[in-house]
Amino acid sequence: MYQPTATPTKEPPVLTQQFAEAVKQAEEIITGAPHVRTEQDLVEGYDYLAGSIRASLQMAWAYERDFPFFVRSTGPYTKMGLDNPDTLYFHSYLRDDAEYVVTGTRGTTRDLSFQILNGDYSPVEVPDSLTAFDDREIEIAADGSYEIRFGPGKAGRNYFTLAPGSAMLVVREVYSDWANERPGTIRIHRVDSQGGAPPPLSKDTMAKRYGVAGKILLSRLRTFLAFPKWFYLDLPVNTMTEPRATPGGLATQFSSAGHYDLSDDQVMIVTVPKSDAPYQGIQLGSMWYVSLDYINHQTSLTADQAHVDPDGKIRFAISERDPGLANWLERTGHRRAYAQIRWQRLSGDLKPGDGPEVEVVGFDELPRKLPFYEQARVTPDQWRARIAARQAAVANRMLG
Repeated sequence: MYQPTATPTKEPPVLTQQFAEAVKQAEEIITGAPHVRTEQDLVEGYDYLAGSIRASLQMAWAYERDFPFFVRSTGPYTKMGLDNPDTLYFHSYLRDDAEYVVTGTRGTTRDLSFQILNGDYSPVEVPDSLTAFDDREIEIAADGSYEIRFGPGKAGRNYFTLAPGSAMLVVREVYSDWANERPGTIRIHRVDSQGGAPPPLSKDTMAKRYGVAGKILLSRLRTFLAFPKWFYLDLPVNTMTEPRATPGGLATQFSSAGHYDLSDDQVMIVTVPKSDAPYQGIQLGSMWYVSLDYINHQTSLTADQAHVDPDGKIRFAISERDPGLANWLERTGHRRAYAQIRWQRLSGDLKPGDGPEVEVVGFDELPRKLPFYEQARVTPDQWRARIAARQAAVANRMLG
């Protein structure tokens, strides 16, 4: 009798297996997150997972300390850590015993800061900030160009000593006027490897990178689900803290944090003085601890974008329903979420009076509760123009 030849079976892919297992564990973290109550929560969790997978692969492939380069740490589609909609984040990896040169040009954005960390964020701790400064501490030429050195040598003008354990350089470039400010440029190289090339890729290298990507993915998800407990959820709901130095050692930055729980007929009014700080901004973030959609919805505002009342205060209305106000912050269906205000490039500490006052009112009470209600109103056409401007500004920024 004829016996058909058995089809040879292929060996299972082992090189990516560790990463594939990490993705399965990551999905379990998403579906088991304690805040998931609705279909929207879960859908957003899967979207967050997709961005985290993408970012983790990028970070694993960027783990190059001998031939370093800057990558975008987070962005509209790779969100993490209550990312600031006004900030471009970059990072590069380092060795603490090597010397690196960072060259660039200063754009017209409101702030440019540098920070050396001794590791990455984990579910149990924030990495130590070993060095943190902004561009006021470096010499910048008349044409906007600059050169900074990081290494084991003695600190001096434009030279910053790498402390033992230095592992990552983080750069933040912060916008206030999205439409008119332009970013700078930046690059990095290791002094003793410039002009050379890294060794060719190997199968072992690929296996290691996929494994690292899986570890980054799981750590990233666990870490930033733990963050809110550390900094937000023990605070009374529908309140915001006094201004305080931002955890993590960022230079010249203060923040006010809070979380809300509102019905569709409630509005949280956040009133804060317009500061003389070069940067001041507010944002909303989902329970996944990432920014809400800031491209197609007004879920954040800087002091430049916001309407300032005649008394010098900015009054934000956090609401699901459209109040017809310039400073409406859209909840986009999020009954529960986070709110944060940041001030950057400060020359001194902020006082409690510089921070926000919060009041929860009924939607229909807004005309009586806002002292300059009529002056703060916008028409539907004006609102569409505001959203169109956001969409264009972010699209242009993504090409920077």
